[in-house]
Amino acid sequence: MEKDTITLRLQPRGKPLANLPAELPISANASTEELYKAVARLTKSPTTRLRITKSDSSYLRPSRETTITASNIYDESQLFIKDLGVQIDWQTVFLIEYFGPLAIHPLFLFLRNQIYSVYFPMFQWSPQPRTTPITNTQYILCAMVVLHFIKRELETLFVHRFSAATMPVSSLIRNSAYYWTEGGLFLAYFLYLPTKAETPDYLLYPGLAIWIFAQLSNAKTHLTLRDLRRPGSADRGIPVGYGFSLVTCPNYMFEVLGWFAVAMISGWNLSAIIFWLSGLYIQHKWAGQKERRYRKEFGDRYKKKRAVIIPYLL
Repeated sequence: MEKDTITLRLQPRGKPLANLPAELPISANASTEELYKAVARLTKSPTTRLRITKSDSSYLRPSRETTITASNIYDESQLFIKDLGVQIDWQTVFLIEYFGPLAIHPLFLFLRNQIYSVYFPMFQWSPQPRTTPITNTQYILCAMVVLHFIKRELETLFVHRFSAATMPVSSLIRNSAYYWTEGGLFLAYFLYLPTKAETPDYLLYPGLAIWIFAQLSNAKTHLTLRDLRRPGSADRGIPVGYGFSLVTCPNYMFEVLGWFAVAMISGWNLSAIIFWLSGLYIQHKWAGQKERRYRKEFGDRYKKKRAVIIPYLL
């Protein structure tokens, strides 16, 4: 055995892993990505289906640049191998998530006579007749939602680079539920109820201006984030530039601003307000997690921020 070869102790976490040996000889200079590939070969599993944790339960991330010894793993170290189950790539996950509202909103708008009278007659409490023509405001709202999710689909295909390649397919329904139910069925049902009301110009035009600004700004920050990560790499740099001097996640800030504009143009429809506020809550939580990760990952090189999603407030 070569001097630089160490022996790792392997143990399954959760259900047993077929063909997983108790010991794995490997070069101490091997990368953590090579470790994943070695375990994958032995267990005949895709690397994306495996999760390796150290004895202190910390996650060992696969990386071409990080060696095993740099991860504080030495001869006789204990590692735990978990089978994550059947996986689906994140790009497909996002495409499925965004397809929900992208399809549901036009269906509710253009088939609303059938939907409200046949499928939801007991919930029809609008004072207007069910055959009221579609208003200009409703056309605009539907266009805004559809264009927003078309943008997201295109960014998923051509802009985003994912730090994790896959997720368990069992989590797909949970991940899609928010967009298909709250952003799809719930929001669409109340936005396109038969009505004769039109949003006044003092809300419509400022709302459209805010929405266009938010969409363009959100796209710009996504391009900035893409350029921080090399293709095929999970490593990233410190985000700087447009919006990043104000908050940790300006992409979330502009996302929330865009849905504020939708709520504004809807005439402060309760469903639009709820969707906007729920998005603010969720993305504020994500932004806080990113701020903590940046501080840990980059240390003193990172300029800490108190506001993560709304300047000077949250």
